[in-house]
Amino acid sequence: MEPGKLLDPPSDTGSTPENHKKTHECSECGKSFAQQSLLLTHRKVHVGSGSSQGLEGEKSFSGKDARDLRSSPRLKPYKCEECDLCFGRKSHLLRHQKIHTGEKPYQCLECGKFFCRKTTLRDHERIHTGEKPYKCWECGKSFSRDANLWRHEKIHAGIKSYKCFECGKCFAHNSALWSHEKTHRGQKNEKCLECGKCFTWKSNLVQHQRLHTGERPYECPECEKQFMYSSGLRRHQKRHKGEKPYQCGECGKGFISPGECQDHERIHTGEKPFKCGECGKCFTQKQSLGSHHRVHTGAKPYRCTECGKCFVQKGALWIHHKTHTGEKPYRCIECGKFYRTVSTLTNHIKIHTGEKKHKCLDCGKAFARSSLLRNHSRIHTGEKPHKCSECDKRFSQKNTLLKHQRTHAGEKKT
Repeated sequence: MEPGKLLDPPSDTGSTPENHKKTHECSECGKSFAQQSLLLTHRKVHVGSGSSQGLEGEKSFSGKDARDLRSSPRLKPYKCEECDLCFGRKSHLLRHQKIHTGEKPYQCLECGKFFCRKTTLRDHERIHTGEKPYKCWECGKSFSRDANLWRHEKIHAGIKSYKCFECGKCFAHNSALWSHEKTHRGQKNEKCLECGKCFTWKSNLVQHQRLHTGERPYECPECEKQFMYSSGLRRHQKRHKGEKPYQCGECGKGFISPGECQDHERIHTGEKPFKCGECGKCFTQKQSLGSHHRVHTGAKPYRCTECGKCFVQKGALWIHHKTHTGEKPYRCIECGKFYRTVSTLTNHIKIHTGEKKHKCLDCGKAFARSSLLRNHSRIHTGEKPHKCSECDKRFSQKNTLLKHQRTHAGEKKT
C-alpha cells in the first residue's frame, strides 16, 4: 500500500465492470461494498472515525504527513534521473519517464491524438463512443474509468481520509486537500494576462479567460445555442425538457435552478441585499452589482475578438458579435422584419400594437419606449446632456449634436 493514502485505486489491468459488484458486507450494519478496502474504512464509522483499532494497516494522514511519506526514498526506491521523483514500482518509473522523452506511441484512430499509455488511450476512446461501463451499485451512476468509480464510491462509504493540517477539515480525495490548502496560504498563482486578475486554480483562470475571448465551447444539441460554461448549458437544456423543479412559495412560478427562484422571490420581498460600497446603490442580484461596479472603475473586461472593442457586460459583447456575423434571429410575425435582440423586437412590436405605456407626468404625452420618454422629458427640464467637443455648445438630443458637429467638419447638409 502506497504511504499517504488510505486506499489504493484499482490498477489499470484486470479491472472490469464485473469486478465492481458488492461482495463485501459489513457485519455491524449489513451495508455492502464493491471493494474490501472500502469496507475496512467504512468500519471506522462503528469504532469511531479517529480510531484505527481492529483495522490492521489502516491509517489516516494529514496533507503534511502524506507528502513527507511520499518523499521517502526508502519507501520509493526507483528514482527518475531527470527530475529526482521517486516511485514504488519500476513500471511506474518507466511510465513516468515517457513524460521527459515525449514518447506517445498510442494513437486514437478517431481524432488522431497520441498517448503515452495504452490504458490512457482506451479511456480516451470512450469520449468518442460515450461508453461508461463502470456502474455504481449504490446510486446507479456510470463512469468511463474504473478509477473514477473508485473515487465516487468513497462518497457513499463516507470516506474522508485526507486531513488538512491547518484546520482539521477532511477530504475524500488528495487533490481536493491540495486545492483546499491553497486557501490557507492565500496562494493565487494563476494570473490572467488580459486584466491581471489572479486565481487559486488554473481551471478558474481558463473559465475567466472566456470573458475576454468570448469563447463559448458548450453547444446545445437541440438549438445550437452556445455557452461559456457547462453549468449554463445544463440549465439551458432544462428549458427544452420543460423542467422547472424550483417553485416560488409566493406565486407558484417555476424555475430551472434554485438561484433563479431565489432571485425571483426578491421581487415579492423587495429585498436588495447587494450594496455598492462606492455609491450605496442596492441590487437584488450579485451579478447586477458586479456589472454596476464597472461604472465606477471604468473596466470593460469583455473584448470582441473581431475588432477589439470592449464592453462592460458580456451580454453587450454577445449582441455586438452579431454585427460582425450579420445575424438577426428575431423575426416580427406581423411584418417579417428581423432584429438582432429580443428587446429590439419587443420595442418594434409596439408599433403594430400601438402600445404606449410610458407617460410624461408633465404633459401627459405617451411613448412606446422609456428612452423616448426620457428624451421628451428634457423639453420640460431643459436638460442638455450632449456637449460638442469643438465649441462646448450643448444639446438635449444626441442626433441634434451629431447634426451640429457636421458644421465643424464642413459637412452641413442642404
